[in-house]
Amino acid sequence: ITLHTLPQGQRPTMGRYITSHYTLCPRDKDPRWEGVEMERFADEADVVIVGGGPAGLSAAIRLKQLANEQEKELRVCLVEKASQIGAHTLSGACLEPSALNELFPDWKERGAPLNTPVTEDVFSLLTKKYRIPIPMLPGLPMNNHGNYIVRLGHFVRWLGEQAEALGVEIYPGYAAAEVLFHEDGSVKGIATNDVGIAKDGSPKDVFERGMELHAKVTLFGEGCHGHLAKQLYRQFNLRENCEPQTYAIGLKEVWLIDEKKWRPGRVEHSVGWPLNRNTYGGSFLYHLNEGEPLVALGVVVGLDYTNPYLSPFREFQRWKHHPFIAKTLEGGNRIAYGARALNEGGYQCLPKVTFPGGMLIGCSPGFMNVPKIKGTHTAMKSGMLAAEAIFPKVTAKDLASETAGLHVPEYEDNLKKSWIWKELYSVRNIRPSFHNYFGLYGGMVYTGVFYWILRGKEPWTLKHAGLDSAQLKPAKECTAIEYPKPDGKLSFDLLSSVALSGTNHEGDQPPHLTLKDDSVPVANNLAIYDGPEQRFCPAGVYEYVPLETGEGMRLQINAQNCVHCKTCDIKDPSQNINWVVPEGSGGPAYNGM
Repeated sequence: ITLHTLPQGQRPTMGRYITSHYTLCPRDKDPRWEGVEMERFADEADVVIVGGGPAGLSAAIRLKQLANEQEKELRVCLVEKASQIGAHTLSGACLEPSALNELFPDWKERGAPLNTPVTEDVFSLLTKKYRIPIPMLPGLPMNNHGNYIVRLGHFVRWLGEQAEALGVEIYPGYAAAEVLFHEDGSVKGIATNDVGIAKDGSPKDVFERGMELHAKVTLFGEGCHGHLAKQLYRQFNLRENCEPQTYAIGLKEVWLIDEKKWRPGRVEHSVGWPLNRNTYGGSFLYHLNEGEPLVALGVVVGLDYTNPYLSPFREFQRWKHHPFIAKTLEGGNRIAYGARALNEGGYQCLPKVTFPGGMLIGCSPGFMNVPKIKGTHTAMKSGMLAAEAIFPKVTAKDLASETAGLHVPEYEDNLKKSWIWKELYSVRNIRPSFHNYFGLYGGMVYTGVFYWILRGKEPWTLKHAGLDSAQLKPAKECTAIEYPKPDGKLSFDLLSSVALSGTNHEGDQPPHLTLKDDSVPVANNLAIYDGPEQRFCPAGVYEYVPLETGEGMRLQINAQNCVHCKTCDIKDPSQNINWVVPEGSGGPAYNGM
């Protein structure tokens, strides 16, 4: 059986095919959709926010704070694809409270779940069997004095409660599936996902159209590599004056450990083993103080790696066997697992963030401070700056705007004057300094000399390597990596890990991992790169299985396993995978990740 290579829109409705999603198989050309009611209900708000993460919620809160202070009516609606606020949130996380102090100076009295102040900071260079301690000098970006170890999902849930108390309308379980435009090309709002579509792309009896939410301004805070932001980059050419974004994948577990080994407030970071010197990455292990001996731990791997045989998941499992790490985990019990892509491009990769009718906030444009491995404080601050720029415009009696959707360039101006810009500029060269013959070691020397002494004031700006998807070498030029079998005590297999993420999707719906051309995976990815998607996906979504005829292979997509990390959309060497939202509420069910 051969997979078709028909032009888009002419996909077969029978036989074996992979992509059946309406974004690639138009319904107006499909006889099964004749006579189906396609009108959508529309609602109006002043501001619509896509994404209930730190940026989106901080923007919503700040808007309502300003409206309440000035006694003005302002309708703010926020949509979130997770079934509840915080259920798709995953981060380390060590939180720098700077933006929170600005948003809620009384956060302690309000009961914000910042239960673990950092008490101890440990940094290591790991070799296969040993640990070389690295001094944590004051002023280095990794110094965590004054920060808090948090479970970011719980913190985000608390932000959601504060937002609702202020009058923000929050709609969890509604995925923003489409950007809507006015006739003049400005953004009009968003439409939520349709429900009740069968796996083969046909309407079920329970089919319902999504609804439209129109606004004067729409904020896009979808997190790293948002699928609507991708469209906006193209539509408004927002990336013409910046480098392509570069990313990493973060894999994380939560463990319940032996109380005798528990040191609440201790923060451990490491670089080195199991990654080689030319693969950017590192690890974290944080001791939480949440009433029981919990640790959060994980590995971050830069997605500009070159060997298609590398598996970030299996590197993570292997890392836990290092004697320095294993001594904390032995006798413990793993209770949670998850993964998420993160932006690593920093200053050089920031796109234009304003356009007629909308703006980008948080990790969507990418305000993460990579050497600090922190992006929550900058995401929150970007949302607050957006709110402060929008508020006078949307509440003005005379909407002085050249376009139907308000354009608020002041947000970008305010960003450039804020501490976000200063902070990202000062660390701009640390991540790209790893692109040298000595890799990790060269980057560490650069950081020690230029950052610690000059504080980022060097008169040059280094470049990143380019698109992560273009970095893989053909399999024949690389050495296969032999990973040890999981022992079921410290290291585990992929499927038992995904089970701990609580991931679930409606089974009878078109796969939301769409392929622009169904023939490319076998013809290109498998033939040249030995099918890297079966290794870079941290959830076992992609599998190459033998054809029923016994000759050749086909790609199988297990979309129900998807943890919404976006790695496939970023790293696919053919750039053939387009991640779109599944039905609302689908995805992981993280509890305080």
